[in-house]
Amino acid sequence: MVPALSEYRRLQVGHAFTNPALLTQALTHRSAGSPHNERLEFLGDALVNLIAAEALYQHWPQADEGALTRARAELVRESALAAIARTLDLGAHLVLGPGEMKTGGHRRDSILADALEAVVAAIYLDAGFDACKAAVLPWFAPLIAALPPPGKVGKDAKTRLQEWLQARQHPLPVYTLLQESGEDHARLFRVRCTLTAPALQTEGEGTSRRAAEQQAAQAALDRIAPHA
Repeated sequence: MVPALSEYRRLQVGHAFTNPALLTQALTHRSAGSPHNERLEFLGDALVNLIAAEALYQHWPQADEGALTRARAELVRESALAAIARTLDLGAHLVLGPGEMKTGGHRRDSILADALEAVVAAIYLDAGFDACKAAVLPWFAPLIAALPPPGKVGKDAKTRLQEWLQARQHPLPVYTLLQESGEDHARLFRVRCTLTAPALQTEGEGTSRRAAEQQAAQAALDRIAPHA
């Protein structure tokens, strides 16, 4: 069932639609029938990339093309867009077919990210690029502010920790699996990261060993090099 227009009015996306049908289409998944949001998603993808690229160009006036490209990839990746969609509560307003509703499609990263891009396109078609940028930029502002320095974007915590240690000719970290628990479909790993210089041990948890190692490495970086 398509929500009433009053429901959409409670959706705060930073833009008041002149043509609310565009927003309805943007929030309609193909499983719910036509018109759905796939064409809007196509246009929104290009708009999101442009808006993110321009914002980074202004934010980092000295960064080279490679750093800007990696940073844009961080901002527009599926999980980042889905996280923005969740802050806007898009999931609660999605129009899904019975199958997607039953399997929790309103929580799925891919559906949320696509819907966000479609909403961006809907704003653009409703009011033009300037209004679209004005609505969308605040969504990305916290992510841009949280980015590491240009040369560090795209490098995971284990890589950054290794580079920090190598630059000081310190031994590399040793990662030890401490615990593996849970059912096969919901495993939880606990890992220790041990440094000898400086002497330090940190731990991390994750749904994979790699994720736990990354968390432990980040904990070590937070202790010895919070700005690395």
